[in-house]
Parts: sequence; structure tokens; C-alpha cells
Amino acid sequence: MKKLLVIAVAMVFMVMARPVAHAQDAGINGKWHFVLDTPGGDREMDAEFSVDADGKVTGKFGATDVAGTYKDGQLNLEFSMTSDETGETAPLKIAGKIDDTAAMTGTWEFSSYDGTFKATRPKA
Repeated sequence: MKKLLVIAVAMVFMVMARPVAHAQDAGINGKWHFVLDTPGGDREMDAEFSVDADGKVTGKFGATDVAGTYKDGQLNLEFSMTSDETGETAPLKIAGKIDDTAAMTGTWEFSSYDGTFKATRPKA
């Protein structure tokens, strides 16, 4: 009887721990497909992020190394990037958060340009 009780308690803990583990995975780690709303039309870019325990973000935005933070559900990136279209190099600032649909939405700024973006996980 004790063995059955121990097994039942272990099963309850495993079921309860699963949503907690899933919630931790729901951050920004991994691959994203960004669509930036620009004055010249939508611009698409793929990115991949990794967040350490202190909230420091590293990874790539296209071929460019990113730097920033992800804390309390808020992504804040600022890194130097060169525009393929104009050849201009300037800081790219991205601020966003994950919405109810598991997409990331927010704003971006580059040189004298700014706008909004939406990013989603690439389809497997």
C-alpha cells in the first residue's frame, strides 16, 4: 500500500511540474522569424536568441551578433548593424514582448527609421 501511495504522489508531482517546465521554455530562446514594418514595406529577418540565467541575450539577427536583455518578459536589444540596402551602419534597437498567441511584438529603431515588428517561431 505504501508503494502505491509513493507512486501516486510521484505521479502528481510529475504532472504538476510539467507546466512549470513548459513555462520556462516559453521565453525567447531559439529561432524567430521577424517581419519589420518599414516605410519601404515589410522587411523579413531570421534570428536566433539564447538567454542566460541573468537575462543576458546573445545570438544572431540575420548574420549580425545581438546584445541585450530579456527580463520580466521584456526583450531589449541594442547592437550595431549594417543595412544591406543602404550600407549604413547604426545601432538597431528592438523592444518587444511575447503576446497571448506566443508571437513576439514590439518596436524597432534604426538610424532615422522606426516602426513595429512581429516575430513568430518558424514552422518545423
